[in-house]
Amino acid sequence: MKAYRVADIRSAEQVLLDAGEPLMMRASQGIASVIVRRLKQAGSPGHALYGRRILVLAGGGNNGGDALFAGAILARRGMQVDVLEAVPEHTHPEGLLAARRAGARIYRAPQDARSVTSLVEDLAVHADVWIDGLVGIGARGALRSNAATVVDALAECRRRGEVLPLAVAVDVPSGVDSDDGSVSGPAFQADVTVTMGASKPGLHLQPGRDYAGDVELVPLGYDAYLPDEPALVEPEPAQLASLLRLPDAHDHKYSRGVVGVMTGSERYPGAGILSVAGARAAGAGMVRYAAPHALSRIVVERFPDVVATAGRVQAWVIGSGIDMEGYAGQEAARRLQEALAEDQPVVLDAGALVLAQGADLSENIVLTPHAGEMTQLLASVGETLSREDVENAPARAARLAATATGATVMLKGSVDYICGSTGPLFVVGGAPAWRGTAGAGDVLAGLVGGLLARWASSRLGGGEHPDVSVAQVAALATALHGRAAAYASQTCGASNCPVPHKRAQRAVPGHPITALDVASSIPAAFDSLVQ
Repeated sequence: MKAYRVADIRSAEQVLLDAGEPLMMRASQGIASVIVRRLKQAGSPGHALYGRRILVLAGGGNNGGDALFAGAILARRGMQVDVLEAVPEHTHPEGLLAARRAGARIYRAPQDARSVTSLVEDLAVHADVWIDGLVGIGARGALRSNAATVVDALAECRRRGEVLPLAVAVDVPSGVDSDDGSVSGPAFQADVTVTMGASKPGLHLQPGRDYAGDVELVPLGYDAYLPDEPALVEPEPAQLASLLRLPDAHDHKYSRGVVGVMTGSERYPGAGILSVAGARAAGAGMVRYAAPHALSRIVVERFPDVVATAGRVQAWVIGSGIDMEGYAGQEAARRLQEALAEDQPVVLDAGALVLAQGADLSENIVLTPHAGEMTQLLASVGETLSREDVENAPARAARLAATATGATVMLKGSVDYICGSTGPLFVVGGAPAWRGTAGAGDVLAGLVGGLLARWASSRLGGGEHPDVSVAQVAALATALHGRAAAYASQTCGASNCPVPHKRAQRAVPGHPITALDVASSIPAAFDSLVQ
């Protein structure tokens, strides 16, 4: 799913509005269709939709109009629709008239906050669906006056466990910034956001994505007027599957890619095992392991197919667990410079991130910091951000680091953010919380390196699909990693396992896993994308 900034969406919309296209009618029909489908999926057959209670929360502007017209459509299907005019003087007049004519009951918000809260709670506890049309995509900062009071009252209803409605946001949940996903106060918690024409970055960036639920797109027909390059891309499984390079009858171990791995130390031997496990699972033809003899012996005993001698590689994984203060650090710096000279992909993980400080890198170099490491990396290039700053605006932090270093940056977390200094930002979420376990990052670094080795001589070198970027390959790696964690922890229903790209999964708690469990499940994740 591609997301575009509000200014670009406004510009594209205007072309069709000037041509007299009925965009609001298309939007409202899309909202109503999503609600009907969701109710049916929840176990309500078509005839049981009659009499269901709908609460429309109508603010000013076009989002309020979309919600009102959707309410009118649902009322004509036999549902009981209540409309709350949150800001009566700014309610969309045509939408309000349509809702009233369709039989909706109209309630005007009182003047004082206590009365507003009481009215909202009375209406909300009887509703099967809440439709949030309080503010539009142009809203910035915290919700004001009645809108904030309404959202707080709805949240309190949920906290008390009085209702379990289908909460639907129109375009963007009220209180979430459309462009950057920031939340400055109360915000509407949606189960599904029905977004119009094109998705907005705030639906994919934290913390906004945590309020958006599933994102469903209603096309409005202005794609041709949007910029060629979106602000953000959240890949769907079919897009990820198109990046998978499967071997054919003419392939051999060298043509499938050779990845060099320089990780682990006497102090942290497990880092070597885990990163090699990730590299092996990527499907590269060979893994070369570069480490002192004692450490190599441990890794080769665990994985007999690993080669512990020097030779040609197509990509390197450097850093997990190595001692950057000693000889290994010098070797890591040398290999990085050789790779830069030959334009080879390199993954710099953990301690090796220090090699990015002051270096002139290319987008073939992938940096894999978590939030704490990101603060150190940015500080080294003159950008002072706290860990809280990084976690509150991860997309900005990733882009800052990529621009300052010239590298491709993968900011790891519950949602992963990947970007180069140019091109779109890739967002990959949906991994289960069980993935946050010691060594999982080492596995991911190896997986990224293994996939880069597979592409280095073909896709990245001008062969098949030469337009594939390192950032896209890194996004594929973290998506496979998240799917593998879902398989390993069994955190989804058997009928749809795994679907980590879907946010509103069936509530399956799963069970604890280790990093090696994730590595062992990568082939199953790979197969699920192929299938």
